[in-house]
Amino acid sequence: MPADTPSPFQLRKIGHVVLNVADLDASVRFYTEVLGLEVSDRYPDSMVPGGMIFLRFNTDHHGIALVGGKARAPASSLNHFAFEVGTLDEVFRARAWLRERGVPMVFEGRRRAGCQVAVEFQDPDGNNLEIYWNIDQIGTNGTARPASEWRQARSLEDAVKDPVAGQRLPQDAEKGPSAEVRRPSAARST
Repeated sequence: MPADTPSPFQLRKIGHVVLNVADLDASVRFYTEVLGLEVSDRYPDSMVPGGMIFLRFNTDHHGIALVGGKARAPASSLNHFAFEVGTLDEVFRARAWLRERGVPMVFEGRRRAGCQVAVEFQDPDGNNLEIYWNIDQIGTNGTARPASEWRQARSLEDAVKDPVAGQRLPQDAEKGPSAEVRRPSAARST
């Protein structure tokens, strides 16, 4: 197929992630008790060796599935996957919640491309997960924010003190989380 031929389909979103885990019970506890997902279905060992649990965080049957009984790898080959939240305040609350539960933190603040404000942390198998707010949207002209506008921040507080162009923050954001923030509905058109 020539490179300039468009595909006959359009991917809309990542539908779900399936992770191999060493301890299925510990992973289910983490994803339900720490992250608040709910169990939709279970496969016993007779259907899938090690068992399989399907978890949801919205009306989709599952957003994450866990397959148990896998040997713990020395390092995950997964870089990370991310969960979007609706407000900046929720990112601050997630950080506090995760810290209170002793969840290993990997990063907080704002990286570069996408400019989302986020926390990154690890699940029991060492997979990195992210909770983020306000990822850049690509406008109708298909142009992303130029690299000259990226502003890396190594803490949530620094990300709030030095927002990127167009990132709407609560009036009292410098005082910490408290105000409700709506995600901008219009796409960037730069």
